[in-house]
Amino acid sequence: MKNILTSALNKATQLTREQNLAEATRVLMRALTPHGAGPATPQPAAHAEPHPPTFRVRRPLGETLELLRHAGLPGLDQSGAPLITLRKAPKIDVPPGAAYLARSHVGPAGARDYKVYAPSSLGNSERPLIVMLHGCTQNPDDFAVGSRMNALAEEHGFLVAYPAQSTKANQMGCWNWFNPGDQTREKGEPSLIAGVTRAVMAEWRVDESRVYVAGLSAGGAMAATMAATYPELYAAVGIHSGLAHGSAGDVASAFAVMSGKVGPSAARASLSRDSMRTIIFHGAADQKVHPINAENIVAMARRSHAGALSRETREIGSAGGRDYSRTIVTDARGAPQLEYWAIEGLGHAWSGGDPEGSFADRHGPDASREMVRFFLLDAAREE
Repeated sequence: MKNILTSALNKATQLTREQNLAEATRVLMRALTPHGAGPATPQPAAHAEPHPPTFRVRRPLGETLELLRHAGLPGLDQSGAPLITLRKAPKIDVPPGAAYLARSHVGPAGARDYKVYAPSSLGNSERPLIVMLHGCTQNPDDFAVGSRMNALAEEHGFLVAYPAQSTKANQMGCWNWFNPGDQTREKGEPSLIAGVTRAVMAEWRVDESRVYVAGLSAGGAMAATMAATYPELYAAVGIHSGLAHGSAGDVASAFAVMSGKVGPSAARASLSRDSMRTIIFHGAADQKVHPINAENIVAMARRSHAGALSRETREIGSAGGRDYSRTIVTDARGAPQLEYWAIEGLGHAWSGGDPEGSFADRHGPDASREMVRFFLLDAAREE
């Protein structure tokens, strides 16, 4: 079975490079389907926390399809149609005086739609901006609801931008974090996300020194890439349930790194040389992206800061019904440069989120509020 799977992964990787995602998926599913068993028929599952609504198939294909989604390879039914469909966007509540607007950015690498939340207290002064990158099968509206970031923008007076991945670029709406062509400055998806960021900065009065990027899962991995490739554009990065920049270079290595079998390659890790303030959240019970990936991000962040870090502390606490450990690394002035929240019992979901959005768990520390605190309040104390 091991030799069959290895051969299938190699074949699927080649087919993916040739942009033949449908055949790549069929190759993998044939290798993983027990002899004589036909394709499983998915059934909608009821909403259950901490895992979001999704389609379930019988093992072992169910676990495999989770990996296929993150790699941009949807499972197919007998007719060749995707087993997984993107979730419908929930309703966005916009208070009086605020705005939630649709925009589109076109650049040399293509085009991407995006949404912008402008709080009612915006005024004419320069405001911070947080760029939020959604996960697979999500969209800006879904992610806005699940993360509750708009409510915090209203509370603290910052702008939020939500770039949308195109299903033409990835059938499951995943940012292509594992594709070498989307891991480089001024190329592919990093150039498009940077273009969206600059477009928002051009349309609104944004404080250029307080622009931040954060993401969940595939969006978290792409946020790590944005931090590595555009360190002059972003002041800090938030990575929730994500992977280190350069962790994978193709579909097969994406499977391996998500399962925790390998770490980021030295070649790609060397791209992240500029220090950036980093906050990381990861569920200890995450079965989709192994928690070792958070440790890899922490290790790369420590290397990027080189000798600038001075003191490390670790605290144990409880919030929202979940225990957590929080590692804080400061510089010589005592300013936090790196935070890592490891949350017990949390699966692959945004901690402290709104379950009306997908991949959001209402239990545990409020990841959005803690990111805003780390981005805005801790940064203000540094000045």
